[in-house]
Amino acid sequence: SCAGTVEFLVDPKTWRHYFIEVNPRVQVEHTVTEVVTQHDIVQAQIRIAGGASLADVGIASQEDVQVRGYAIQSRVTTEDPENDFRPDTGRLQAWRPGEGFGIRLDGGNAFTGAVISPHYDSMLMKVTASALTFEQACDRLSRALKETRIRGVRTNIPFVLNVLKHPTFRAGDATTSFIADNPQLLVFPKMGDRATKLLAYLADLAVNGRKAVGATGAVTPRYAAVLPPETAGPPPPGLKQVLEREGPEGFAKAVRASPRLLLTDTTMRDAHQSLLATRVRTKDILAAAPYAADALGDKCYSFENWGGATFDVCMRFLHECPWE
Repeated sequence: SCAGTVEFLVDPKTWRHYFIEVNPRVQVEHTVTEVVTQHDIVQAQIRIAGGASLADVGIASQEDVQVRGYAIQSRVTTEDPENDFRPDTGRLQAWRPGEGFGIRLDGGNAFTGAVISPHYDSMLMKVTASALTFEQACDRLSRALKETRIRGVRTNIPFVLNVLKHPTFRAGDATTSFIADNPQLLVFPKMGDRATKLLAYLADLAVNGRKAVGATGAVTPRYAAVLPPETAGPPPPGLKQVLEREGPEGFAKAVRASPRLLLTDTTMRDAHQSLLATRVRTKDILAAAPYAADALGDKCYSFENWGGATFDVCMRFLHECPWE
């Protein structure tokens, strides 16, 4: 009434199977079977537990389980291969898994800003690569892992990449002594994390000027604010005035009759909640509004000054009340 997993060791010379264990559950590696057979094992076990038969889930006989191609699964964990594979802990400063054709990602609770504690499983995600040949599956998995960017904690990715490019593994000749026989698998290039450090430095430099640690040269000069020319008078009338003067029916008629493409300008909203590092306040929007209205008031359908996320921005970052 439920799916289970049976594990064997296989002698590649005689093709004899040696039983190890059986578990009354689906194991981590089930994704390999799913991608090469196109059978959803998790869905099948839930349906069977609810009373469905094997035939109901598309497996009336063993002939209904056809294998196409090869698949390899890599667990991406915080286990540090340079520290005897002890789990690392910390905060994920960057989280960007590699994707693409033939790559399946099964994620957990990892995201940028997540705290990886020592009190839970160290696995961040499972990456399953599939292809028509074993070598292509190795290449796809390598490519996905190389493109993965995880910062803040150490991972086992460098070790897995060494395994995937080793000729013994790619030839299918790896045995249980593979790692012990190849200590070079635990030799890795030093990673400098240059991109994250450079971006952090440039951000510090842009916001704080030459006072940033490591900056050289003269102090960044403070330029006078460049303001647009004063408006000649009140902004030109737009659809807002039509709505106030003629009501909803007149407004709808004016919109339908307009020969131009009617656009909504979102500059203020985007500046407030994201583009300018959440440093634009409501009073800044009010100060800029007359100039925006003068330049675009008769050319836009509307101005979006606020969005849903701006409430969060107001309260958490700008410390202003969004209802005042």
